[in-house]
Amino acid sequence: MSGALYVIYAGAALTGIMIAEAFYLLYAGRADRRTAINRRMKLQDGKISQEQVLIQLRKERGLDGRSFFSLDWFRTLRSQSGMIMSTSKFLGITSAIAFAISLGGYLNGLPLVGALPLFPVLAAILPVQVLKFRRNRRHKQFGVQLPEALELITRSLKAGHPVPVAISMVAREMPDPIGTEFGVVADEVTYGSDLVSALHNLYQRVGHEDLPLFVTAVSIQTSSGGNLREILDGLSLTIRDRGKLKRKVRAISTEGRMSAYILTAVPCLLAAAIMVMMPHFYTSVWDKPMTWYLLGGSVVWLVLGNLMMFKMSNFKF
Repeated sequence: MSGALYVIYAGAALTGIMIAEAFYLLYAGRADRRTAINRRMKLQDGKISQEQVLIQLRKERGLDGRSFFSLDWFRTLRSQSGMIMSTSKFLGITSAIAFAISLGGYLNGLPLVGALPLFPVLAAILPVQVLKFRRNRRHKQFGVQLPEALELITRSLKAGHPVPVAISMVAREMPDPIGTEFGVVADEVTYGSDLVSALHNLYQRVGHEDLPLFVTAVSIQTSSGGNLREILDGLSLTIRDRGKLKRKVRAISTEGRMSAYILTAVPCLLAAAIMVMMPHFYTSVWDKPMTWYLLGGSVVWLVLGNLMMFKMSNFKF
């Protein structure tokens, strides 16, 4: 009787474990599908044609030729940042933030002569810095994904698929940013563009420094032939090694960057602490012209010092 009871307990425990594992696999499968999908595939789920998907992606990236902002470098920066928000809305938000900062400074004791020029300066600098930050972050993600994409293309070529089909496989299997970017290449080839031109457009949209290697390899293979699989195998290994070397150099140069961050933060935090703990400490000198001359000179020297330290700890190769 006791042996049968133990069998029942063991069966109940095994059933509970299997139910828990089933729920885990169900949740993990959904999570994998959520992370694997990219923006292009999400638009395809909207039951619109592939041509409309391509038009929408180009419109989101500011590549439809209907931008009110005429600066080419700004349009290129916006495209390479991967931002899908319209330019007018983005500039409106950054201008509102710049105005809020200027107004907050004026309400907290900053003279009007200092608050008025602060708004246009912030309105001009803030959007550029935000886009540069997004572009750098996107380039890091793209650089990590590019060797994997090249390996996927190589495996597809070994299976006998042509290059456009291999590129479309990357668009189906990999997440953003590389999934959508290679999907745009596949769509451009589908709707009449040649492969080399589509890859050059890819480099213009992304701007990653390793992409010219891939574009050149495909261009040479298209024009003069050659074993593209071996070229992409070596290229994938080269890009991985470059990424390892960059990360190693960045780790070695961390001390210089941290020193710049700390030396920048200390005076700012000290001034903020004094303003909070003793609001009237600088009241008697705010209206003195010499105060703003000295503050301006201190900021200039601080910026120059930071630029020198970042230049010493930044390696381009």
